[in-house]
Amino acid sequence: MKEEVFFGEGMAKTKKEYPELYNAIVTMNEAVYNGKSLDYKTQKLIALGINAASSDDRATKKQMMSAMKEFGITKDEIVDVLRVVLLTSGMPPFTKSMKILYDLVEK
Repeated sequence: MKEEVFFGEGMAKTKKEYPELYNAIVTMNEAVYNGKSLDYKTQKLIALGINAASSDDRATKKQMMSAMKEFGITKDEIVDVLRVVLLTSGMPPFTKSMKILYDLVEK
């Protein structure tokens, strides 16, 4: 179900120039997103919340897009995640993430 998508800009070059490093990252990704106790959808929502809390606009947008595409995650489910971001990380990351969400769903 999960796609081999990495949001860092340097991953394409890493894959080409340092395949052993790239393969190690892929292996780590598979170990993390294993669905052993938490299903992958829940893990995806956690990742989205972490990116939003750290005010990483690009990664937050990519996580939202991926979550909606892969799982059909709704605006309301994302807002639930962002409520936790508001409580734990404050207003600036919350409002930035809400803007990203509205930009995506109002296209």
